[in-house]
Amino acid sequence: MIHFFKEALEKLDGDRIYRLTAELKERIGMREQNDLLEIMEYTKEGYSPVIDFGTWRVAILNYCEELEPRNIHKFQKHEETDEIFVLLKGECILYVAEGTDTVGTIYSQSMEKNKLYNVKKSTWHSHTLSRDTMVLIVENRDTDLSNSPEIELTEEQRRFLAAAVVQRTKNDY
Repeated sequence: MIHFFKEALEKLDGDRIYRLTAELKERIGMREQNDLLEIMEYTKEGYSPVIDFGTWRVAILNYCEELEPRNIHKFQKHEETDEIFVLLKGECILYVAEGTDTVGTIYSQSMEKNKLYNVKKSTWHSHTLSRDTMVLIVENRDTDLSNSPEIELTEEQRRFLAAAVVQRTKNDY
């Protein structure tokens, strides 16, 4: 009898075994864990959406060279959504600015871990991160460059960003 089952299994390919297993589980009322729980992570540099559902998205932003103060050349705003930031680890300075068609007064905010920072719709913003930083982001799923214009910063504004990092670092110690 064992020989019969062994021969039958050898004739099945992986896809067929998977389908039969899923069918059997469905018949007896079992669900796959991944039907109940999805576990995601993102550990590379930069930004990446990790979960999209319905109209919302959860993304991770990790350190990337592009967000070093000396490399920040522009701000962005989202015309259709607020954007939530939560510092999970490391250090992050969140910049927000007044203005509609131009970047006006810039404000810098050192983020604290596990607090929610809601950048309101149509607010110019950017951030700079320490090398060990991970930030959780929640936004509308359809947020992209078509509804999120970017604007170049002036040389004076770029100097302000660099100075804000130095000032925040001094104040933290």
